[in-house]
Amino acid sequence: MQPNRPMKDVFELHTPTLSGPSPRGSLHAAVSLELNPHSGFIPEPAVIFEQSEPILLPLSKPLRPKPTISFVVSTFNRRDVLLKTLAEIDRCGLKTEEFETLVVDNASTDGTSAALRQSHPMIHLLHQEYNAGPVSKNLAIRSARGRYVVFLDDDSYPAPGSVARMMKHFDANPKLGAAVFTITLPDGSRECSAYPNVFIGCGTGFRRTALEQVGGLPNDFFMQAEEYDLSLRLLAAGYEIQTFEDLHVTHLKSPTARASERVTQFDVRNNLVLITRYFPRKWVIPFAKDWLRRYRLIAMAKGHELAYYKGLLGGLWRTMRPSNRRPVDATTFEKLVRLNETELRLARAVKEHNLKRVLFVDFGKNMLPFYLAAQKCGLEIVAIADEKLCAPSPIPGEVVDDGGLRITRGAQRESRHSYRGIPIVNDAACRPLAYDAAIISNLSPVHAAQRRNAWRTRLGSDTRLVIDLFEDDRYASVTFADRASRGFPQTVARSA
Repeated sequence: MQPNRPMKDVFELHTPTLSGPSPRGSLHAAVSLELNPHSGFIPEPAVIFEQSEPILLPLSKPLRPKPTISFVVSTFNRRDVLLKTLAEIDRCGLKTEEFETLVVDNASTDGTSAALRQSHPMIHLLHQEYNAGPVSKNLAIRSARGRYVVFLDDDSYPAPGSVARMMKHFDANPKLGAAVFTITLPDGSRECSAYPNVFIGCGTGFRRTALEQVGGLPNDFFMQAEEYDLSLRLLAAGYEIQTFEDLHVTHLKSPTARASERVTQFDVRNNLVLITRYFPRKWVIPFAKDWLRRYRLIAMAKGHELAYYKGLLGGLWRTMRPSNRRPVDATTFEKLVRLNETELRLARAVKEHNLKRVLFVDFGKNMLPFYLAAQKCGLEIVAIADEKLCAPSPIPGEVVDDGGLRITRGAQRESRHSYRGIPIVNDAACRPLAYDAAIISNLSPVHAAQRRNAWRTRLGSDTRLVIDLFEDDRYASVTFADRASRGFPQTVARSA
C-alpha cells in the first residue's frame, strides 16, 4: 500500500465474467464492476472516477422498464399467420413499454425465426430443438417479466382495450388467478372449454405469481387437455378462474398444422391421464368410462377409431407411472364437475315444475353428474338428443329385380348409440317422445346457450319446458329458497 498516493474509486471491466446474449435473445451483456480502493498504477483503458466528482456515463439507449404484460405465443410452421398476429398484438392498446412478447418457435422449417428477427427484432424469440407443442409456452413463462402473463395462439389476438380491462379485473379480485377472454371465431361463433372453470389456451391472462406457485403447463401432454391440468392446480391452490364478457380475443382457427386424427389421439390419451392423475379415487373409474365412451363416439363420427385406440393405449401406459397420481381434494373436484350443485339444481327444478320424465339435450362431457342427479330425483330419462353423436341414419340401399326376385343391395342396417341404456338420437326423433321438460345436459357455457336457444325456437308453440340449470342463478340455493317462499311466481323461459 502506498499512503502518499491519492485514494481513488476504480471500476474495472472483469473480462472472465462477461457473458453473451441472454437466453431470451435480448442484446445485453453482463458486466462486473469491481471497486478497488487499493489499486496502484491503472493502465489504459481503465476508467477512473474521482470520488469528489461523480460522472454519469450516457447510455446509447434508455433501459426498457419492466413490462406489466407478457404475451406468450408458441408456434410451429405458421410463419405468415404468426406475423399477422404479432402485428395485431402491437395494436392491443398498450404502450410499447407496458408489454413484451415472447415467441417460442418449435423447430419450424418454414423460416419463422428468420422472418421474426427481420420484422420484429425486439420480440423475445426462444428456440426449441424439437416440436414440443403448445406446452412449450413453459419456456416463455420462465423468461416472462410481466406482472401478468397472457396466453395466445399464433392465430389469436386480443381486441384493443381488452388487456387494460383485464388488469382491472385482477386488481379488483386478489384471488383471481386466470381471466379468460371471450373467444370469437371468424364466423362470429364463440369458443370455450367444456367446463366453466377451465381456461382456454388461445386467450387467457394469468397472474404471474399464480403460475410461479402452481407451475406451468404439463410437459407430458404436448397438446390437448393441458388447460385442464393447469386449471385444476390453480383451483386447488385457491385461485379463481373466470370468463369475462368485456375481454375479447379473435381466434382465426387456422387449419395449417392442425392434424385432426392426432387431436383425437391426444384427446383420449391426455383426458385419461388427467382423470387418473387428479380425480378422487372413487370417481376415477366412473368418469373414465364416461369420457372414453363419449370420445369413442366422437372418433366413430369422424372415422378416427384407430386414433382412439392409440390414445387409449398411450393413456393406460402413462397411468401406470407411480408419479402420475396426485388427486385434488373434494372441494376442488366439486368446482370442476359440480356433482353436488347439479343434483341440488335439478332437485329444485323437479320440485318447482313437478317433473317426472325428462329429455337430456347434448351428450356433454359432464353427462355423469346429470345422469346421477336424475337418478337421485327419481326421473325417467327418455332419450339424449345429440345431433353429432347420434347414430347415422341407415342407408336404404337399391331395390333390384334379380330373376323375378326383388332384393335390396347395399343396404346398411340401422345402428343405435346409447348411454347407459338411454338412446342417443337426433333432435327430430325427439318430437314424438313424451317428456315434461328438456334439460340441457352440457356445462359448456357457449354450447349450452346454443342448444338452449335452438330448442326453445324449435319447440315453437309447444308448452314443454327447456331448462338450463346453469343459465343463471334461478335454481341456486339462495334464489330458489326465496322464490319457493313466494310460491314460485316466475316461470322458466319458453320458446319465443
